[in-house]
Amino acid sequence: MKFACATVLLLAAVIGAHADVDWQSVKSMDIEVPVPIMHRAVAPGGRITKGQTAGRNQFPYQAGLMLYVAGGAAWCGGSVISDRWVLTAAHCTDSLTTGVDVYLGAWDRTNKNEEGQQIIFVETKNVIVHEDWKSETIENDISLIKLPVSIDFNENIQPIKLPVKSNTYNTYAGQQGISSGWGKTSDSATGATDILQYIESPIMNNSGCSPWFGGVVRDTNICIKTTGGISTCNGDSGGPLVSAESGVLIGATSFGIALGCQVGWPGVFTRITSYLDWIEVNSGVVNKGY
Repeated sequence: MKFACATVLLLAAVIGAHADVDWQSVKSMDIEVPVPIMHRAVAPGGRITKGQTAGRNQFPYQAGLMLYVAGGAAWCGGSVISDRWVLTAAHCTDSLTTGVDVYLGAWDRTNKNEEGQQIIFVETKNVIVHEDWKSETIENDISLIKLPVSIDFNENIQPIKLPVKSNTYNTYAGQQGISSGWGKTSDSATGATDILQYIESPIMNNSGCSPWFGGVVRDTNICIKTTGGISTCNGDSGGPLVSAESGVLIGATSFGIALGCQVGWPGVFTRITSYLDWIEVNSGVVNKGY
């Protein structure tokens, strides 16, 4: 990558793919799964710090993903968009071995006996990573997970609407965006949190976001301000960014700066309106507005 200035070049040296995946110990095997140095140092993090604890069923479209990868397991977020499909980030699912456990209707992700919580295993063959996903430049960071059976919607599990397909789309700049997930609650935290968290943040113009990352931010991204350290964090990757005004899904957590979640750099998401055609072609899910 080429960056605009020496300062950005120095800071951008810590940016890359996969840092937002929260590596965990595989307790059943009694081994510790380490974060590779290159992932820790150069990964863009999906990040929630200084957030609020979500209410039970406040975000029924929120999915949690336990990803089975070489050497252990990792944690990401996702969004339920229909009774068969969950949307997430490509960097969460591009290294799957056997598959992924999809957590639906969860609030305390560690409580397998929680009322309304379902965990559904999905084989890797039923995961669609965008065919033009490029981890080196963090382009087309989006994927789809097809559930093996249709799920019954209830107070714990509901789909989030996609934006209505149109010839032109709102940039959402100046609006408030709501992000949620089980990611780290501070830079000093050692892993994902147990209880679902959320933040509400102003959405930025891309022209104001891009200089922070030296050109990595594209039209297919959408950014939030993280003033005061209120941000998404490691483990939130792939999770939803929802317009507080319209209640539709407008982003999937993609990357930040590996210097930390609380340092004030914008949080960057995959812009959903850029991929509505791709989502429809691969899943059949579309919002035509009627």
